[in-house]
Amino acid sequence: GRLNLDGFRLEVRSDARKGIHGTRVTVLVDHPENEKHRHLHHIETLINQSALSAPIKHKSLAIFDRVAEAEAKVHQISKEKVHFHEVGALDSIADIVGAAVCQEFLEVDEIHSSPVQLGGGTVQCAHGNMPVPAPATAEILAGMPVRSGLVDYEATTPTGAAILAATVDRFTAETDMSILKTGYGIGQRDGSIPNVLRVHLAETGTSPGRREEPP
Repeated sequence: GRLNLDGFRLEVRSDARKGIHGTRVTVLVDHPENEKHRHLHHIETLINQSALSAPIKHKSLAIFDRVAEAEAKVHQISKEKVHFHEVGALDSIADIVGAAVCQEFLEVDEIHSSPVQLGGGTVQCAHGNMPVPAPATAEILAGMPVRSGLVDYEATTPTGAAILAATVDRFTAETDMSILKTGYGIGQRDGSIPNVLRVHLAETGTSPGRREEPP
């Protein structure tokens, strides 16, 4: 609602993958003609003119900028000329802004992530059939720890990679924390491995503690 953008809605329901239960969120586009190709300035205008908070705007734009930089490098053009194809579509706008909203809602001091699982095989993109990871995904995740081959399909999309790249404070394979709560996001695909995103709300021994609001 705060995006002031018509043409899509969210379906939120409980679901499960291999016995793991969680929340499945599906972005439903009401009219196919709303699935436009957008440039970066269209995205920036949409977000800046929305009623979202300043931190959510900043985080959303940072995520989109990661995708624009990667696509510009892959296609050897300027960021301003990047066509956002899938990422400019309504479902990806909802995914990216929704991720920024959720992270802001949790009010955490830091975001930690395990190494990123890429998957394997090939994926159909706007430019044709590409090996996993797609070129933009590989560019976005440059310098970050990754793993591959757990499944024979694309396990991390450019959108997911950009969310991680723009918001994760620390990538680590080790877990040294006291878990307070755990939530599961259920993926659309159902394969041999549970397709879920597991998120822990936790405290660490080196946590700076919660920021207190001024009186």
